This record gives sequence, structure tokens and C-alpha cells, in this order.
Amino acid sequence: MSIRIGIIGYGNLGRGVECAIKQNNDMELVAVFTRRDPSTVKILTDTAKVVNIKDIEDYKDKIDVAIICGGSATDLPNQTPEYSRLFNCIDSFDTHARIPEHFDNVNKVCLENNKVTLISIGWDPGLFSLNRLLGNAVLPDGNDYTFWGKGVSQGHSDAVRRIKGVKNAKQYTIPVESALERVRNGENPTLTTREKHTRECFVVLEEGADAAQVEKEIVTMPNYFADYDTTVHFISEEEFNANHSGIPHGGFVIRSGKTGWEGEKNHTIEFSLKLDSNPEFTASVLVAYARATYRLAEKKDFGCKTIFDIPLALLSPKSGEELRKTLL
Repeated sequence: MSIRIGIIGYGNLGRGVECAIKQNNDMELVAVFTRRDPSTVKILTDTAKVVNIKDIEDYKDKIDVAIICGGSATDLPNQTPEYSRLFNCIDSFDTHARIPEHFDNVNKVCLENNKVTLISIGWDPGLFSLNRLLGNAVLPDGNDYTFWGKGVSQGHSDAVRRIKGVKNAKQYTIPVESALERVRNGENPTLTTREKHTRECFVVLEEGADAAQVEKEIVTMPNYFADYDTTVHFISEEEFNANHSGIPHGGFVIRSGKTGWEGEKNHTIEFSLKLDSNPEFTASVLVAYARATYRLAEKKDFGCKTIFDIPLALLSPKSGEELRKTLL
């Protein structure tokens, strides 16, 4: 029997989830739930329906796992607890500082309604978190380093687009190569924010906009650019559309540590990602963990979970015997 999936929200992430479901033979998409008029939303799966979010309760017994594809700022803190009343759910909540609060809110609802919900599933938080945990456990005498990029930061790009005179913009986060090399060499450096990453902005201006003023507003923006070395490029709309229309990303998690009685041996553990499409890769992680969500629900292991709670074998459609034979 196929695992019946519902997608809540059909932006870049929701579309990525639909594509990922196609690659998993033990899953089927039942419905896409949207706040928009369903007649205006065109999906790729012929057998699935587009349903207004107001009618979601009609699907309470028709979906095994709901994949919630809203944003972390305002959507997920409300949506995940709300829909965990009805379904086993999974989200990609990525506001690191608020994860404990989000967990508590969701866990309460799950336990009251006999549901399983996985939160903060993606690559950071998510796969990067898993590798940080592994590195800490294996090399307790050491340091963690996380580098992001080169890739598009959607939040920072949005912040630039909100500046008066900006027609369109993309911002790339770029690791500083010299800092990466020092970490890989086992130097265990103490690095400032500015020493770890640079930021590069490609901006299309509105006609008549003051380029110098726009650049000043970008490089001095607190919480976004003020703490980084930032380069701003002003380009044409044609060049922007030709070279900056994708959403690539990636990064590195490195644990640098020592072993031996006197700590005389150096070691590094590194996990890296290079992604053509940030939302499509995140969607693929969500779909794999949706399988684990379903399996936990079948075992009646209810409550809110994070990536730390999930045995990796639950992600695979293969049996334990197949995994031992082919991957161990």
C-alpha cells in the first residue's frame, strides 16, 4: 500500500515535494492544499486534487502524512500545531533559536491527538544538525564549523529587494576559502562572522534610482550585511534573468578534533552539499523523512520528533535485510 501524502502550500518547496514524490514508488500524492483559488493552481500530478485549505478537515482520514511547506517566520509556528491535530505532519522550520519552543507547542498537540510530527527537517537544520551531532560524539575534544554557500540566501535577497529603488536582486553567501583551509588543516581557529563568509549582491535598479545610496543601504544593513564584507554589482535585467534565476545553495559542516593521551593526533570530519536547487533538495529530504513519520505512526510512537530521534533505516524503502546486504 502506498503512503498517502498531502502537500500544504504550493510554492517552490511544495513543487519540489511533488517532484520528489514521483521518485518514490511507495508514495502517492493525494492532494495539494492552498490558500489560493484552487482553479488557479496547476499541479503536475494527474491523480491528485487541488483543495482550498478551508476544506482540509475533509481529508482527515485520507492522508497518512501532511508535508507542510510554509515559511518559518509566520506560517509554520501556527500551521504545524494546527494541522498536527488532523494528520501526522512534517515541516522544515528553520529558525534555530525558536526550535525548542516550536517543539513544545507541537508535541503537546501530537500527544493529545495521537499523531507524529517531525519538525525542522531539511539540510540546516536537518542533515547538517545530524552531522554536527555525529562529529561531537566521535570527537569530543574539538570544534564545530559550519559554512554556507556558495548559494542564494532567499531571506537576504528579499531584504535587498525591499530597498527603495531596487527592481530585483539576488544575494549569494560565499565561504572564505582561507578560513575553510585553516579549519581543514586542523588549526582549530576562532573565526569571526566576517572571517567566515562574504556576501555578494547582484542588483537591478529601478529607472532613476541612486546606485550609491542603494549600495550604502545594503552594506550598512544591520543583522544582514553590516557584519560582512559585502560586494554589490549593478547589472541589467537581461543579465539578471540569464545568470541569476536559479536558487543554488550548499555548504560544509566540519568537526575538527584531537585524539591520543595528550591530544597529539588531529582529525577532521567533513560533510558537504552542493545544490542546484535549494528548495528541491530540501523537498527530497522532507519526503524521505515523511516515510519515517509514517512508520513511527504505525508503531504508535506518537509525539513531536526531530532528526535526532529518527533511525536512518526508517528513511529507506528497503528492508533491514536489503540494507545490510547492499549498504552496510
